[in-house]
Amino acid sequence: MQHRIHHAVSLALAFTLTLGMGAMTPAVFAAPAAPAGSLPPIRLGMIEGMSGPFANAGEAVERNIRFAVEQVNARGGVRLPDGRHLLSLTVFDNKQGVEDALLQLKQLTDQKIPFVLEGNSSAVAGALVEAINKHNARTPDNRVLFLNYSAVDPVLTNEKCSFWHFRFDANADMRMRALVDVIKSDSKAKSVYLIGQDYSFGQQVARAARRQLQVARPDIRIVGDELHPIGKVKDFAPYIAKIRASGADTVITGNWGNDLTLLVKAAKEASLHLKFYTFYANSLGAPAAIGDAGVGSVRAVAEWHPNAVDGNAASDAFYRSFRQRYPQPKDDYLFLRMDVMIDMLAAAIEKAQSTDAVAVARALEGAQYKSKFHEASMRASDHQLIQPLYVAVMQKLADGGIRFDNEGSGYGFKTERYLAPAATLVPSTCKMQRH
Repeated sequence: MQHRIHHAVSLALAFTLTLGMGAMTPAVFAAPAAPAGSLPPIRLGMIEGMSGPFANAGEAVERNIRFAVEQVNARGGVRLPDGRHLLSLTVFDNKQGVEDALLQLKQLTDQKIPFVLEGNSSAVAGALVEAINKHNARTPDNRVLFLNYSAVDPVLTNEKCSFWHFRFDANADMRMRALVDVIKSDSKAKSVYLIGQDYSFGQQVARAARRQLQVARPDIRIVGDELHPIGKVKDFAPYIAKIRASGADTVITGNWGNDLTLLVKAAKEASLHLKFYTFYANSLGAPAAIGDAGVGSVRAVAEWHPNAVDGNAASDAFYRSFRQRYPQPKDDYLFLRMDVMIDMLAAAIEKAQSTDAVAVARALEGAQYKSKFHEASMRASDHQLIQPLYVAVMQKLADGGIRFDNEGSGYGFKTERYLAPAATLVPSTCKMQRH
């Protein structure tokens, strides 16, 4: 199986990485390198909610990270001066809670794991940044680097930016800019209802929507601005009733996981036909829950999706290799950014010739990624990855406009708007303390 995965992915990626000012080329070592697997692995520790209401989101992340790790290992691992080291992933369950995440971070650092991975909660990410800042100052011989794949609160690369933190997802302001770029040209959008989860991320999404709509479409009325408890609402019918009563024709939501699936399912059951502009409607059961009601009216924003690049064999091969690795329809959720993150980390370790947090951080700053269907760069000033964004609209597979559906639902997404990396840029207020 590993050989087949390696073959398919090598066809799909064939990427080039540039780190800092130098090209990613094999280092020349004086001593013969030991073969992969004969040396201690380079350990990655993922702190994520693997139980509770968002366990399905944590499981999806783990599949993606393991897939990316397997790809690096299949091509020989990471080359250091003493030889090739494989990557190894350990998962720590934080039950989607801040306090549990901090306890898991302590376990991770006690095991001297040099790389921390997290992303499914901006609240957790914010707490981890603060804890890692203190830990690294207190124990310079056991410093860790934080790789963030999904926590998109802009503060993490603005006022709370950290030398030890790198974000590989577009932040909420960048994602909202892409959605508003589509809404701006939708003449039928007159009244918008904002609904989201009541924590730092959901609050930021609402602020970004208000601010950006005021500039792009000052004629649009905000007819509702609702925040609900995260992961606790079992029936969204009362919220859908409020949306109906408001007269909204468009909904903007950053909801994810079951909070999104239950929201759109309630809208469908109430026969409320609206345009939904979402961050995450292309996953975790949402397409099946929405069904025909979402065709042409539900949109999602992402750095890539299976139908993103028409006629691109490398993109299609990358997606098919993931589906070969995880063939169950429920496991069909591929995040390109997590693959990019692991590839860029591996390249940075090789450039640094070390797993030392300072050396790897410096190698990641300004790093460039390029494959046959994707490109990205790590902005050195705030450690925010800059990459394309796609706004995609839901389609029915049977209608013939898309190649792939999502999760065997019969529904997938088709690119409606492509934003090149330069078009996604938003300014940063980061004043980083460098090391």
